[in-house]
Amino acid sequence: MGRGRAKAKQQKVARELKYSTHFADLDALQRELGVSKPDSSGAGPEPDAVDDEYEDWTGTDR
Repeated sequence: MGRGRAKAKQQKVARELKYSTHFADLDALQRELGVSKPDSSGAGPEPDAVDDEYEDWTGTDR
């Protein structure tokens, strides 16, 4: 006995989380975590550099 009140409160909190719209300040979160913004120069190394890294394993040359 006594579980009904706790369960009702959990359901209320779950409904609030599900149906309410929360605003997240992502810039503030990045500053807090110390994450730098990605540079706009591109995404990752050049494909040729990645291929050269694995040439030793495959034994093939291009």
